[in-house]
Amino acid sequence: MKKLKQLPEFIRFALVGIFATALHYGLYFLFQWFINANIAYTIGYVISFIANFYLTAYFTFNRKPSWRKAFGFGGAHLVNYLLHMGLFNLFLWIGLPKTMAPIPVFCIAIPVNFLLVRFIFKKR
Repeated sequence: MKKLKQLPEFIRFALVGIFATALHYGLYFLFQWFINANIAYTIGYVISFIANFYLTAYFTFNRKPSWRKAFGFGGAHLVNYLLHMGLFNLFLWIGLPKTMAPIPVFCIAIPVNFLLVRFIFKKR
């Protein structure tokens, strides 16, 4: 029963995640033609992080953003960013094209991010 109760929350998280991921990838795709792929990836990540924080707070978990949540969210995303960059560079190193390397990264990092962020915004 508890799992069924979490389904709407997970769906909202997924919608926000799809938007944030599309924003991240879109910005990365645009910038990677002009600047270093790691810098382009980081720019996309940071901008999508800001949008993701506010959408996650208000839409996903129906919570008002606070400095405490911002630091927790930032900490979770620091871990997530390091995971992203490690995987991104691994996939580039094994030979995936720059335009495709983020795709498997998203598939691995998004479930990890959900668990971290859910812990931050969970009612206490």
